Amino acid sequence: MRLDHIAIVVEDIDNAIEVYHTAMGFPLRKTEDVPAENVTVAFLPLGDGSEIELIQPTAPDTGVSKFLAKCGEGIHHICLEVDDIEQAMADYAAKGLRIIEDEPRVGSEGQKYVFVHPKSTHGVLIELYEKPSYE
Repeated sequence: MRLDHIAIVVEDIDNAIEVYHTAMGFPLRKTEDVPAENVTVAFLPLGDGSEIELIQPTAPDTGVSKFLAKCGEGIHHICLEVDDIEQAMADYAAKGLRIIEDEPRVGSEGQKYVFVHPKSTHGVLIELYEKPSYE
């Protein structure tokens, strides 16, 4: 298991890119719209294999929009990369952690991901992430 990314929810992704990319100097790997999640996302690698992920909601009635309205800008979740997401889900559920999804979702780069409910992790939304294997 390793830290894959820290996600930061923002009101304006272009302004956030100005801070993290232009002012702080983190490279901008890509920006993409994710219609299935109703967000625009920017990925900024940190050089150690992990990234900062900036997230701007694009619809008013989503979990990310509600989080932004309730909590304001800031850390949204921490993502941990695992080797086998289904096994991690089973292990965590068996230990009493609440997995939000029954099945992993698949992202734009083929990664599988699910979220662990923050009520079972002391208030922190945790994303579990399995990168695709291209064997």
